[in-house]
Amino acid sequence: MSYKNFPMVSKVIFGRGSFNQLEEILSPKRLNTKAPFIFFVDDVFKGNAWLTSRIPLSYDDKLIYVSAAKEPETSQIDELVEQIILNFKELPSGIIGIGGGSVLDIAKAVSIMLKNNGEAKDYQGWDLVKNPAVYHVGIPTISGTGAEVSRTTILTGPERKLGINSDYTPFDQVVLDPELTKDVPKDQWFYTGMDCFVHCVESLNGTFLNAFSKTYGEKAYTLCKEIFLEDDLSDQDSQDKLMMASWHGGMSIAYSQVGVAHALSYGLGYLLGVKHGIGNCIVFDHLDEYYPEGVAMFKEMKAKHKITLPQGICKDLSDKEFDIMINVALSLEPLWENAIGKQWKKTITRDKLKALYQKM
Repeated sequence: MSYKNFPMVSKVIFGRGSFNQLEEILSPKRLNTKAPFIFFVDDVFKGNAWLTSRIPLSYDDKLIYVSAAKEPETSQIDELVEQIILNFKELPSGIIGIGGGSVLDIAKAVSIMLKNNGEAKDYQGWDLVKNPAVYHVGIPTISGTGAEVSRTTILTGPERKLGINSDYTPFDQVVLDPELTKDVPKDQWFYTGMDCFVHCVESLNGTFLNAFSKTYGEKAYTLCKEIFLEDDLSDQDSQDKLMMASWHGGMSIAYSQVGVAHALSYGLGYLLGVKHGIGNCIVFDHLDEYYPEGVAMFKEMKAKHKITLPQGICKDLSDKEFDIMINVALSLEPLWENAIGKQWKKTITRDKLKALYQKM
């Protein structure tokens, strides 16, 4: 038996207001005055001085606003990398992502592609990256995706939606400041929180489960129940705990894998551009057959927070469009093996997946 030797985030700081320490964290990492720090910041913070005034810019450092309205695409990563190479004399001292899962994934992907030849689509898959990435830092401003701790960066490419899963993907430094999540809209808070909840359910019910994944998954699952079903948490406690649930949920799949909801959600994301958090919710709502207890609890959380999910998003699709989504979902073999077992192809048929998509 050969066990994977996984990397983890080597440095993490946690605490309300820890964002204020960004300058002291970054300054020892500056290579020289011509090697800038590039900050990718979610464009929802444009004009928000409370956050942007604390980003420590000096020398040739650059702040680039990116939209999280769409999931990151391989072509977008290639453009950003080209922009950096053309505009600066030296490789950056570091890439810093400030935002949700999409922005964190952009930061991870750009830091990898600055040190690896070719296009981002060439690295979609498992363990294809050859050279270590540029130093990169993740600062989540919403909790749930686990992007701050995972070894993948999810990208939509010309042929599929698939992550760059590699030992060089995880951040070198993460800043966990729950205060940064204070203005997240309620529906977004729910969808992204449910991404964490679904991570846990899929990990804890998977065939890859082991004590490592189980320990993290159980903790995140318990925190999610507390946050989304109980009434006695202050806003600050809820923010703190969801940030830690996201961390533990991301860690729970390091030695495990996600499952049916993520596989089908990738299909929705690829064809229809449905964002990951809400996509997981739309899919998970129909997965009683695979995760009965988790789905029942999800429906309870949804009702408690008065969340209405989009209905009928697949009702006008052609057979060809269903086939595209099914191809994307079926290409994610490790997810199906975790969810169903090695013989998954016997039960997970194209007709089965089409029937599931038709319910959405």
